Amino acid sequence: MKIFVDENIPLMTVRALRKMGHDVLDIRGTVDEGMTDDALWEMIQSERRLLITTDKGFTLHRDELHHGILIVRLRQPNRYKIHQRVMQAMTRFAAEEWPGLLVVMRDVAQSVWRAGEK
Repeated sequence: MKIFVDENIPLMTVRALRKMGHDVLDIRGTVDEGMTDDALWEMIQSERRLLITTDKGFTLHRDELHHGILIVRLRQPNRYKIHQRVMQAMTRFAAEEWPGLLVVMRDVAQSVWRAGEK
C-alpha cells in the first residue's frame, strides 16, 4: 500500500511499515518538509496514498474522496504510543478498506468514518 507519513510520525513506524512491504513516503529532511497542509493533501491525493498523521485538521476531508486518513490523537503522546496505535490500525484494516476511510485512534477508543456516510 502507498502511505504518506506526516513529520510527527516516529521513524520506528516508518521502518516497521516498510518492513511490512508498504511504499512509505516520509519527507523529513527533504525540500518538501514543512509544506502546507493544503499542498500536502494535494500531493497525497495525486499519488493515491493513505495519510498517517497526528494533525486533527485533516478530519475536514472526511467526506471527500480520498485514499485513507489515519489520525493518532493521544492525551500524552510519545513515539512509542503513537507507533503502537498506528500499528494497531494498520493490522485492523486491510489495504482495500482504507480508501474513503477516516480512522482516529485515541488512547483507548477509536472512531471510524467512511466518506459519504452520515
